Amino acid sequence: MLILLPPSEGKTRPAAGTPLELESLSFPTLTPVRAQLLRTLIKMCSGNPKRAMQALGLGPTQAEAIEINAGLDKEPTARADEIYTGVLYSMLDLPTLDPASRARADESLAIASALFGLVRPSDHIPAYRLSGDGSLPRLGTVASRWRTPLPRVLNEAAGDGLMIDLRSGMYAALGKPTADLADRTVTMRVLHEHQGVRKVVSHFNKATKGRIVRALLKSGADPASVDELQDLLGELGWTVERQGQRLDVVVAEI
Repeated sequence: MLILLPPSEGKTRPAAGTPLELESLSFPTLTPVRAQLLRTLIKMCSGNPKRAMQALGLGPTQAEAIEINAGLDKEPTARADEIYTGVLYSMLDLPTLDPASRARADESLAIASALFGLVRPSDHIPAYRLSGDGSLPRLGTVASRWRTPLPRVLNEAAGDGLMIDLRSGMYAALGKPTADLADRTVTMRVLHEHQGVRKVVSHFNKATKGRIVRALLKSGADPASVDELQDLLGELGWTVERQGQRLDVVVAEI
């Protein structure tokens, strides 16, 4: 089973740590694109800061992100699951998992990244600023750089198992599963039901997905199909409805 998580725009900058070593990251076939994006991002942020801020869609209060990006090759690194923050990662709360569940997380979770393509929770990366819908000088859109190599890596990482794709649309566009893997890929939508009305609410969506992934890791289960995953989530206490390759999780509260 492969579970794909979105990154977070907000990131925790490590106070200390060794500099980035691209060769140490998981999915080594992505190294050439990582190196290309990293060089271009550093060069852009080392030049005109106003132009860099505009290219990255940053506001006046986010100037520090440009300084950090300009020195990414020297910035301290930490585990990816310590770098990414936000509601989903808060509810997932990987550091408090028991050792067996934490080991399953390192083996079955992969986090989408505009800069690195895909990383495991245990990969050491710096805090950086680059969104999945971003563009870089002379390279074009970030998505165009990942569109070819990522599908192959997803196939290899998923093997013959189920892929649970929890990425947002922006990060799903970096690399979609091939036809073979698409048949074994399930997406998930969280619907907040209140007084008989259902709607998608970002906070409920992220929080519930974090709790679901945590529960899956703790269960030790390895569902091989969408039906098996739906049944498992029902056993774990969620109300789940299937819509083709998508599971709708209906919640009344977080």
